[in-house]
Amino acid sequence: MLFTTLSFFFFFSVVLFFYWVTPGKYRWGILLAASFYFYFCWEPLYTIVLVISILIDYYCGLRIGKSKNPGERLHFLILSLFSNLGLLFIFKYLDFFNTSLNALLQPFNISYNVPEFNIVVPLGLSYYTFRKLSYMIDVYRENLAPEKHLGKFALYVSFFPAIIAGPIDRAKDLLPQFSRTHGFNYSRITGGLKLVVWGMFKKLVIADHLATFVQEVYNQPRDFQGLDLIIATLFFSIQVYADFSGYSDMAIGIAQIMGYNLTDNFNRPYFATSITEFWRRWHISLTTWLRDYLFLPAAYAISRRIKKDHFLKITAESWSYIIGISVTMLICGLWHGARWTFIIWGGLHGLYLALSFSTRKYRKKWRKKVYHPLPPSLKFIYKGLQILFTFFAVSFLWIFFRANTLADAFYIIAHITGGIGTSTVAPKLGLEFVISLAAIGLMLYVYLVQPQNGYRDMFAQRSLVFRWVMYLVLVLAIMNLGKFEEIPFIYVQF
Repeated sequence: MLFTTLSFFFFFSVVLFFYWVTPGKYRWGILLAASFYFYFCWEPLYTIVLVISILIDYYCGLRIGKSKNPGERLHFLILSLFSNLGLLFIFKYLDFFNTSLNALLQPFNISYNVPEFNIVVPLGLSYYTFRKLSYMIDVYRENLAPEKHLGKFALYVSFFPAIIAGPIDRAKDLLPQFSRTHGFNYSRITGGLKLVVWGMFKKLVIADHLATFVQEVYNQPRDFQGLDLIIATLFFSIQVYADFSGYSDMAIGIAQIMGYNLTDNFNRPYFATSITEFWRRWHISLTTWLRDYLFLPAAYAISRRIKKDHFLKITAESWSYIIGISVTMLICGLWHGARWTFIIWGGLHGLYLALSFSTRKYRKKWRKKVYHPLPPSLKFIYKGLQILFTFFAVSFLWIFFRANTLADAFYIIAHITGGIGTSTVAPKLGLEFVISLAAIGLMLYVYLVQPQNGYRDMFAQRSLVFRWVMYLVLVLAIMNLGKFEEIPFIYVQF
């Protein structure tokens, strides 16, 4: 059941009815039943995997919380890590590991003829695995008391608005909400509905129209060069944002209607003035997870073992950041999918961030000497150029993310500046192309007139006429221009 289908809206309407007529202390049961039914509709068999993984972590969390023995606590943490990462490896990375190892051994004439298993990855596996890992690590660190209520713990893992593609909420933020009674709140419900409409607009009117152009080029890149490759790459930058942030908006809005707060996942990432700032604004729940549970522990461990490289004159702090961010972003790429294109995408973003960190002192000196004395008008232009440069740098790496193979990615990079002239695809698509440009323009307009952090109650600070004109425009655009073809959300596959 995609969020954008009639079947989901019927399902959600039924859930809402039973949710509001059920006494507050029993509503977790309604939500748990709805969440398992929602997941069962996607993949009935893998519901068993979800249940088993929930039971393992629930048991391990209780044992860690009860034990005062450091060795026993570590034992149950390892058991949880092994079960979670083991399931993730078997379902998502086993075939990739086998094919990569076979390719590595072939030049040495070493036979490694393990057949491909072609295992279907359970939807949401990466998301609910990271959600459970953060819970277990926080319990082990004694930053969180283990949840004793099995039903509420299962609901935290399987909460239907977020199980398929996040946000990856922390247990300390979401679990307590399931023990509160949420009354009927008009402004909260209308704010949630606005988010759902805004997310649908971004998905159905922007992302799915852009997908037509992007697929035409990226599925057969050798038929194109120059302008078509440039437009397709820039369009994919917008498509992947509109698609994923549209999903996040709908998930947050659906939860908000029922009284629950999910983590904001995006904050206008393409208005970032640097790669570092981009990653503070993009897929926030994942990047903060990677920061807290991977980068910071890795950087701390490295800094304790390295005092200074006297040859390169690099401090322990610099080494810890460079190595830590490189490993973190490689894992970030691998998290997105078992393909070398994703790993290279993550690795190059790690390189971007390492270069940004390494040059920060020189840029700080330059800003002090050159930027600060500039008049406001030139500062505005300079900031605009920073935003454009960051957008193009990010868009360039989206080539690896979107390309079907490494060969396709390298072809696009090699031919993206060749034969720049008129587009051959845009005229053929005609109306699709025009709708895409108009929808992007409307999205940019909304971002410019809407307060930066006001999406949970869109346009609330504007006049009544302005608000209703915008609502009407968005609804009419969805009804008349939306592509109701049940095109899956991009990030559902991860």
